Amino acid sequence: MNGFFDAVSLLTRLRTRGGRDTARAIPWLPVVGALIGFVSGFVYWLAQLALTPLISASLAITTSILLTGALHEDGLADVADAFGARVEPERAIEIMRDPHHGTYGILALMVGTALRIAAVAAMAPATAIVGLAAAHSLARAGAIGLMARMRPAPGSTLGAAYKNTAAQKGTLAGITFALALAFVTMGIWGFPAAAVVSAAIVITGLLAQQKLRGFSGDVLGATEQLAEIGILLLVASASAGIPWWRA
Repeated sequence: MNGFFDAVSLLTRLRTRGGRDTARAIPWLPVVGALIGFVSGFVYWLAQLALTPLISASLAITTSILLTGALHEDGLADVADAFGARVEPERAIEIMRDPHHGTYGILALMVGTALRIAAVAAMAPATAIVGLAAAHSLARAGAIGLMARMRPAPGSTLGAAYKNTAAQKGTLAGITFALALAFVTMGIWGFPAAAVVSAAIVITGLLAQQKLRGFSGDVLGATEQLAEIGILLLVASASAGIPWWRA
């Protein structure tokens, strides 16, 4: 269970008895992601008792952002700034290390947040709980999947910390958990959800190879965000068109 507490410390702002051992935390990242999604879905369900779907969805997404300290959102913004600029890999790494965000980063944050809120607002409360849990879990699985398939970018210290034998041993376990959760909660829609995650991995992976010659911690965060957004849009579309999603 020490790995679970390490994963909580890595992914959230909650204080636990665990440290920040990345290798030990790897198989637990999708588990903690599922819990973050479940809490966000519960907030949506609770808020819906008194508020409109749009406001409730805004509170749900805000909850996940507060729980994680905008960890993955920061990665998405940094990657948007670095990849949007026509610079050499060394300069791109420097841009991602800059705590300030530029136009591309701010736009990525705005669009990503708006899409997630709109998607959740289109869901029934029960659907949002399982959809958010599956989306957050699968998105973290996508990040560790990319980590397992790529080399860290030169000069990327956080990325290099993920790339060791001990860390890779837990990757399969984490991905297996996320896929199992997706198929249990989403049924046959687990297949297109997995395809969405694969697409996010391919997109960020190809761009990272071109721009950075490898992955970084920010690239993993961007992968998580793209996968999460895609799955939530998928669930919203499915729930709007198929009656049994309105349970």
